[in-house]
Amino acid sequence: MHDAAAALAQSLRHAVSDERVLAAIASVPREQFVPGCERAHAYDNTALPIGYGQTISQPVVVARMLELLELDGSERVLDVGTGSGYHAALLALLAAEVFSIERHPELSEIAQHALEPLGIENVTLFVGDGAAGLPQHAPFDAINVAAATGVDVPGALLDQLAAGGRLVAPVGVADQRLLVFRRSGERILCERHEPVRFVPLVSDRL
Repeated sequence: MHDAAAALAQSLRHAVSDERVLAAIASVPREQFVPGCERAHAYDNTALPIGYGQTISQPVVVARMLELLELDGSERVLDVGTGSGYHAALLALLAAEVFSIERHPELSEIAQHALEPLGIENVTLFVGDGAAGLPQHAPFDAINVAAATGVDVPGALLDQLAAGGRLVAPVGVADQRLLVFRRSGERILCERHEPVRFVPLVSDRL
């Protein structure tokens, strides 16, 4: 366990009650996923720039998204918007298999270099349009979208949810909220949660 990461996890208990999520945050060194110039702030509860117009999300928001996915360790997960790989690293500890897609090849390479020293082997990285998902690997038990989708979640992502699957995404333009979508038979149910602020999902489809 990393001391600074453990302290960060402890500080998030006011917002997150899932012990598996908190244990994952305590186990992953966040400084591994931020640029050198930002490492002094790696354990601040704030979003940080990672280049290419993207950010590593605020830890409390990452933790809440993980909690809302309700993972038990058996799932195949799609992570949309790899960024520097922090979210994927946490998902790797909470699920069986993670498929993470990033539009910027440079960021995907940065993520690969960050994940390798941690010995994480159940994450596969892809470069491509996150709004399209990875239909060749679907269905997914859970989908994490780490960028704002605009007014609606891309239908291609909802189509890739397995029976009982959950998708968590920041949805909205000026006013974004975390939404959870659940597949129940032929229906997709939606729950609204707290307001958030994410960079937009970069896609040819949006």
